[in-house]
Amino acid sequence: MISVKNVTLAYGKRVLFDEVNINFVKGNCYGVIGANGAGKSTFLKILSGEIEPNKGSVEITTGERMAVLKQNHFEFDEQTVLNTVLMGHKVMWDVMHKKDAIYADPDATEEDYMKAGELEAEFGEMGGYTAESDAATLLSNLGVVEAYHQSLMKDIPGTMKVRVLLAQALFGNPDILLLDEPTNGLDIETISWLENFLADYQNIVLVVSHDRHFLDAVCTHVADVDRAKIKVFTGNYTFWYESSQLMARQLSDKNKKVEEKRQALIDFIARFSANASKSKQATSRKKALEKLTIEEIEPSNRRYPGIIFQPLREVGNQILNVEGLSKSVDGRKLFDKVTFSVQKGEKIAFYSRDPLAVTQFFEIINGNATADAGKLEWGTTITKAYLPLENGEFFKEGLPMMDWLRQFVPEHVTDADEPFLRGFLGKMLFSGDDIMKKVNVLSGGEKVRCMLSRMMLQNPNCVVLDQPTNHLDLESIQAFNEQCVEFKGIVLLTSHDHTFMETTANRVIELTPKGIIDRLMTFDEYLEDERVHQLREELYA
Repeated sequence: MISVKNVTLAYGKRVLFDEVNINFVKGNCYGVIGANGAGKSTFLKILSGEIEPNKGSVEITTGERMAVLKQNHFEFDEQTVLNTVLMGHKVMWDVMHKKDAIYADPDATEEDYMKAGELEAEFGEMGGYTAESDAATLLSNLGVVEAYHQSLMKDIPGTMKVRVLLAQALFGNPDILLLDEPTNGLDIETISWLENFLADYQNIVLVVSHDRHFLDAVCTHVADVDRAKIKVFTGNYTFWYESSQLMARQLSDKNKKVEEKRQALIDFIARFSANASKSKQATSRKKALEKLTIEEIEPSNRRYPGIIFQPLREVGNQILNVEGLSKSVDGRKLFDKVTFSVQKGEKIAFYSRDPLAVTQFFEIINGNATADAGKLEWGTTITKAYLPLENGEFFKEGLPMMDWLRQFVPEHVTDADEPFLRGFLGKMLFSGDDIMKKVNVLSGGEKVRCMLSRMMLQNPNCVVLDQPTNHLDLESIQAFNEQCVEFKGIVLLTSHDHTFMETTANRVIELTPKGIIDRLMTFDEYLEDERVHQLREELYA
């Protein structure tokens, strides 16, 4: 168990945590959520001992081993990949080196060999004799091919380092596992493997993630960091979000009788408890929800941005026709023979094993790059708004936020005065003196929210979104996702956010070096379709 007692941490006048008291117990996986800057990663560092609180303590049950997902990708550069994973179990690693040092010492005494025998027994009890094969299996499951296992960490690609460090944290079945954004840099297949691994995990897990699908799949509880406090709620992220929204509506509905409100909450808990049987963590989550009382449900204090796309006109019959589009970069074929048409009512998830393929495709259809071959044509009724993967070029000049947005006012708007522009910025939670900030000093999340203000200003009937959740907190992601589901126009998107893709798209197009796969189905149906899986292997071979 981890016991947090009266933990307080402040940097100057900024108080991150004030008298936090909380216990984390075995068998539970806690999703640590909170707005950007609330202190989620800092809290994990307090638990791991990397940061000392100003006041209070963190106590861990004697003998329990903690593992942390390392964020320094260069810390193990001189180690082999396999050894880096083995070093995740520090006690085992130290025992192995102590016994090996005795055997290698030509002057070792009989007493030394007796000590070596004791170390051998200790090593065996920790699973040392299968450690290398266990580590190799873990690496392979995380997509690190065997050819890399004996390479030095400094010689492997950065995307592989992320996976090795994740394997290091998972190795040896630690009693406490702290994971900060573990899905970063992983593809959907590897994330699915990690979801299954953690769903079966019997010890304590704390995870910070902006991936709602991942949180829903693995978490039994949510630890909400808000207003310098941390409260633990039973259930996964979706349960926390929907229950807090329901409670907020119940509190504001003065016409409903107390008993009607109570019954609505009881019905809500029962529905989610039943749905838990579909979860990877069915047993533990269902039991937890069945014990939940309505008094434990509280409305969220969060502020959600108002992302609303309001088209000036409906799309016509011709939206986008693409014919024979191909693109290579540095001799690498990204996609070839891309031919399709977009129809009314479609929201299309674009997907590829090579993420550069979709980004290049979106740049081409938005006129920012050229294809090697093929052609495309947008319909005359289409007004599109594009959220690119990289937005740096939009923020080179240090304009105040208000003046920055003013330069994107479309021709049909004749009254773009200060209150008009403030309205768009206000929807994205910029208020007061915020709008006078220079845009070149904004954080990544603030820049994306500026880009969304710009998009809303366009009154688009088609939005093109390249990794729309990057840099956003869960509140912004949730609001953005809900708007894309409700939007009456066309959505073309790609995202690492599984939930965004699944809930928004009704069609999936996968770009490959040998053509496309095009299916009218949801994203989950696409990933689970055996015929699609076989075709994918052929097209990437």
